[in-house]
Amino acid sequence: MCNLGAPAARGTSPWRRLARLLPTPTGTPFTFGYALVLIATSLFTAYADPGTVAALLRDSSTDVAHLAHNRLLVLVASALWVAGGPASPYTVMFVFVLTALERRVGGQRTAGVFLFGHVTATLATEIPVGLSVAAGRLPDSSLHRLDYGISFGLMACTGALAVLLSPPPRTVLLGAVSLVLLHDLLAFEDPLTAWGHPLALLVGIACGPAVRRRAAARAP
Repeated sequence: MCNLGAPAARGTSPWRRLARLLPTPTGTPFTFGYALVLIATSLFTAYADPGTVAALLRDSSTDVAHLAHNRLLVLVASALWVAGGPASPYTVMFVFVLTALERRVGGQRTAGVFLFGHVTATLATEIPVGLSVAAGRLPDSSLHRLDYGISFGLMACTGALAVLLSPPPRTVLLGAVSLVLLHDLLAFEDPLTAWGHPLALLVGIACGPAVRRRAAARAP
């Protein structure tokens, strides 16, 4: 399993191999359906009334205040939006990473890894904020920090996919992602998200035994 898409049969045309890198309704229904949802919400944020968009994003935020009262709602709602819209690097990475992972382990296991990374990294970054506010180390405004997007779940799926790749592409994938995460940490523009990304990546890697077993069971 050295390529990002599922292994292609010998003699398969280059166009068909390229097509396997993209989600399809039958081959990767979870990724395909999720991508359609993200396209729809991205178009909404681009063309809808700015005030309405801002209100919806605030209501979908996984900040401490929302997690304390509507945790299940915001954990789901926050993953319906892409920070930066359809042109964001996260959107492109989402399509290729989740397609490759779903072709190997199926939609349910891919959704499970995504959700596990999204929830774990969110709670691990927001709970310390709540404790710091309670201890008087951060202002009350920190309880309403705007936080939404697919990046934590995406990082978890990236880690899980890396486990399934052979050493050369695994090194390239993890090396490229690590450079981006290191840049975000050094930039210190959004410290909580910057620390949440490597945590989510490690969560995905920790799912290695489960995804390996599933990939082996689905292998021809």
